[in-house]
Amino acid sequence: MSESFSYEYFASINLNDPFFDSLKNDYKEFIDWFHRKTLQNQKAYIQKINNKIEGFLYLKIEKGPIKDVDPILNVQSAIKIGTLKINPHGTRLGERFIKKSIDYAIDVKANTIYVTVFESHPELIKLLEKYGFYKYGKKTTSNGIEFVLVKDLESINNDTLLDYPRINPNTNNIYLLGIYPKYHTNLFPDSKLNNEPFDIVKDVSHTNSIEKIYICKMRQVASLRKNDLLLIYRTSDKPGLAKFRSVATSICTVEDVKSTKTFNNFMDFKKYCKNYSVFPDDRLEKIFYSKHGYYIIKMTYNVALKKRIINKDLIENVGLDSSSYWGFFKLNSNQLKKIIEIGEVNEGYIIH
Repeated sequence: MSESFSYEYFASINLNDPFFDSLKNDYKEFIDWFHRKTLQNQKAYIQKINNKIEGFLYLKIEKGPIKDVDPILNVQSAIKIGTLKINPHGTRLGERFIKKSIDYAIDVKANTIYVTVFESHPELIKLLEKYGFYKYGKKTTSNGIEFVLVKDLESINNDTLLDYPRINPNTNNIYLLGIYPKYHTNLFPDSKLNNEPFDIVKDVSHTNSIEKIYICKMRQVASLRKNDLLLIYRTSDKPGLAKFRSVATSICTVEDVKSTKTFNNFMDFKKYCKNYSVFPDDRLEKIFYSKHGYYIIKMTYNVALKKRIINKDLIENVGLDSSSYWGFFKLNSNQLKKIIEIGEVNEGYIIH
């Protein structure tokens, strides 16, 4: 099975793919719209499996106010999710497309994202609302009435998911979490290193999800609490070269921490972990029945550092202790702010 996630010109996308049939039925002007975007050399995000389209996302920068919705959306500029469709086949590709939309808005310094959705797509509406979109109003066209859902990237809800992906570095609860290379890229696809092949990132639930689960034996992680921040640290892939091969790659927010002992049975454990973890069912089963205690960290994948920071720089420029156990240890707020600075994190991800 061949899979790919790419940003492609409309001209290279097959409009006759059956994937687009429902969009043609919902929107009478869809074919003409598609041809216009082709002539304008526009691009869209595409997920393909065996050369068949499974997901499509088109984003557009619009100058405000937005007058074709009711009530009028009074903003200077906004990102419109012009077209979003995912074939539902059990993975969380929708979450990945939402993350791409928000990342794009932050990159172009837009504070508002909006999308119109027919009431006949309740699962998509529910997913958007989970990550801070709210029903703002309606849009009426010859195709019918759609809900207008809006996400304000300046509002603060003091909620990990509603405020996603923004983080507040002014906290005392910040920790480094070391993750082996073989797990890192599949969990954090936007944080893969430049020398890692793109096709390693597959359309599976743990890759596409905003929420991630990491399972480990480190007892120290039991001290983690909801809203704590985690600096994700990809350990070295070559023994003895940690100073140059181990890197800080991204920042996450803790949602919950459990131990295997808190689950009544394996099925409950599997249901909790399956769509967010890199482990297959047989490995999860071994973990659950192991006599060693395991801990399950559930977290949101907030931001990938634009510039990865090697171990040497974390010690010399950030002030992290070289003698620490680099699987898990505590950082302070000033150290995180330095990491955000060196890592060239866009200010749009930061709550001040």
